Amino acid sequence: MTRVQLRPVLVEAIETLRTAGVASPRADAEHLAAYVLGVERGRLLLAPLIDPEQLDAYHALVARRAERVPLQHLTGQSSMGEIDLQVGPGVFVPRPETELLFAWALARLEAVRHDHTPIVVDLCTGSGALALAIAHARPDAEVHAVELDPDALRWARRNADLHSAAGDTPITLHHADVTDPGLLTQLNGRVDIVVANPPYIPEGAQLSPEVAEHDPHRALFGGPDGLDVIRPMVPLIGRLLRPGGGVAIEHDDSNGSELARLLAADGRFAEIAEHPDLAGKPRFVAAISSASPT
Repeated sequence: MTRVQLRPVLVEAIETLRTAGVASPRADAEHLAAYVLGVERGRLLLAPLIDPEQLDAYHALVARRAERVPLQHLTGQSSMGEIDLQVGPGVFVPRPETELLFAWALARLEAVRHDHTPIVVDLCTGSGALALAIAHARPDAEVHAVELDPDALRWARRNADLHSAAGDTPITLHHADVTDPGLLTQLNGRVDIVVANPPYIPEGAQLSPEVAEHDPHRALFGGPDGLDVIRPMVPLIGRLLRPGGGVAIEHDDSNGSELARLLAADGRFAEIAEHPDLAGKPRFVAAISSASPT
């Protein structure tokens, strides 16, 4: 069995992915190599050789990535904060941009008074990414996660079971519709933080093959302007939050101002702020619950 040098294999893979239009060919080629070799990406240089079986497996994965199958579907993993998540067909793959919303939630939780158990609600949880990352970072919190799609909910349950078994505080999963006006009435006025990464892409938007062909349609599109799910969420969030509680909602880069207007029009929110992502595009709107409706 003759092992071969990894570096030229990587160079070839990078060029294959670049030619196929993959947005991050070097990073993806290295992630796949690390996955096949069972090492961290940063330690690839410490594994300069690859054996024939690994090489065959690697070539097969690179070919599928060149077909624009998402990297996370090939490795079976994504991440949020300090946790890894299992993902695959049937569930939305968490995006790095959502890390900013997660960071906002953690910072806001630091300001929660210590006279009660912090309560967090994650609407449209998908794989459970935000809920589980918050539960991992804040084991003192009571975290609820809501998901309607049965396929996504199975992934969320799988991830929740894995992290609970690893010692994280268990979360409570709800198979429910975030547009239901009767949702979570037992938490009325008790929630400290609501986070949401709902379906928000306007119908007809042009998307990359990784998204259009592999993320569930239900997790992506929010009607003609992308706000069909978000609009009925606003009164729900106003009902759930305690005075001074915070909400952060991710949105399409075309509708941040309209989301801010919806929150303002509700009358129960203050300190409404639009937050950009690292590329400067509008990414999420955050607000604080007023002491009482105005």
